Formats: sequence, structure tokens, C-alpha cells
Amino acid sequence: MSDPFKQLHLAMNQFAAERDWDQFHSPKNLAMALTVEAAELQECFQWLTEAQSKDLDEAQLAAVRDEIADVQLYLIRLAGKLGVDIEQACWEKMEKNAKKYPAEQVKGSAKKYTHYENGDV
Repeated sequence: MSDPFKQLHLAMNQFAAERDWDQFHSPKNLAMALTVEAAELQECFQWLTEAQSKDLDEAQLAAVRDEIADVQLYLIRLAGKLGVDIEQACWEKMEKNAKKYPAEQVKGSAKKYTHYENGDV
């Protein structure tokens, strides 16, 4: 893990240990909690137009920032439980995505990669 993730991982471990919450933090439970936090992030944008979602007021932005932090903290905790290096996993996934979505084929398109594998462009 890169240093910022490592520092947050250690802080999350200490936070959970001080509260005796490690007993609840199985990978399954952390993954489930992560989806709840992602839904709370979505809720911040519910009923907003595209334009409004790009121009949040301070209170809206503060709520979004908190939910992004919750999502990231659960990801860090889950990765730590499973021994996943988040930064390395992200770089590897970027490489996979570059192969799935060659820029010259997908530029300006929102189609899923399976459309390109089947020759649909």
C-alpha cells in the first residue's frame, strides 16, 4: 500500500480496535457496508439535474465529501482485511481497462466493452 493508504489503514485499525469493532469487520460485512455508503453518496445527487450535480452548494459539497470519505475508508478497511494493495490494484485495473477500451475504438462512446468485442462500434 502506498503511504497515504497505509497511514489510513493503520488509523482505521486503531479506530476499530479502540471500539472493539474488529469482530464485526469481516470482508462480507465491510463489502455490505460499502454498498450502503455508496448509496448514501448517490442520495446526495438524487433528484438533481445534470447541471445541478456539477454546481453543488457548500452544504451539498460537504455531504458529498463525507460520503466519498466513508466509501474510501471502507475500501481501505476491506483491502487491509484481504491484503489488497489498493494502489497496485488500481494501476493493474487501469491497464486492463486500456486493453478493454482502446481509445481509437471507443472515443466518444459510452458503450460497454462487450459491444466492441462483438464488433459493434
